Amino acid sequence: MTFTVLLTEAAVIDLEDIYTYISEHDSPQKADYVLDQIEKKFVSLSELPERGVYPKELQSLGIRDYRQISFKPYRIIYRIDNENVYVYLIVDGRRDMQTLLQRRLLGAF
Repeated sequence: MTFTVLLTEAAVIDLEDIYTYISEHDSPQKADYVLDQIEKKFVSLSELPERGVYPKELQSLGIRDYRQISFKPYRIIYRIDNENVYVYLIVDGRRDMQTLLQRRLLGAF
């Protein structure tokens, strides 16, 4: 079965921010490379979304609705719903993930 990968508005903004930051602080070629690698991760989610692990910050709270895969240092946080995969966050994993996840995901409940 093939899943449809859908990005939330926040995830699209995350991608734009990542691309802009890398392009300005490194090079547009590096930004293109990172974006291509993240897009490959989306393809892998369409094929086998269950392979992702539960984010430890949420699992410690007993929340198992979200999963993650990564292209280091970026973490892609998503939720599977029937035949759809919803990507909620694409963020640098070196950030304060506990606060970020609580603000962006748990505030949505």
